Amino acid sequence: MKILKYLFLASLLAACAAKADVTITDAWVRANAPGQKVGAAYMTLTSPQDSTLVFAETTTAGTVEIHSMSMDDGVMKMRMLEELPLKAGKPEKLAPGGFHLMLFDLKKPLIAGEKVTFRLCFKDKANKITDQTITLPIKEAN
Repeated sequence: MKILKYLFLASLLAACAAKADVTITDAWVRANAPGQKVGAAYMTLTSPQDSTLVFAETTTAGTVEIHSMSMDDGVMKMRMLEELPLKAGKPEKLAPGGFHLMLFDLKKPLIAGEKVTFRLCFKDKANKITDQTITLPIKEAN
């Protein structure tokens, strides 16, 4: 099953050739503690048309997953999402305690003041895949 997922991701990356027109604001990566192998990135995504965030990657991490967080009976639950729908003109906030990008198998510590570059892939209603590269500052959590 894992092989099928990687094959799907490889084909998605190959198709991810045109530049996306999603506006990305308030983007940052949380600094992490020494030795910690996971991290998180946050931003606000606004698409001019209905579209979907389907993939994210960075050379700083082995994998990047789209995640949601929610409270259920006083317990914080996090789950991986295959994709994140974006409604036309409606900002979708990725923030602590909600949607976010989870970085796994970090190749180096996330140090405040440094930067991380991401490639985000979006799919529109016609299933056209576009991508966007963005460099985010690493900040201490507020």
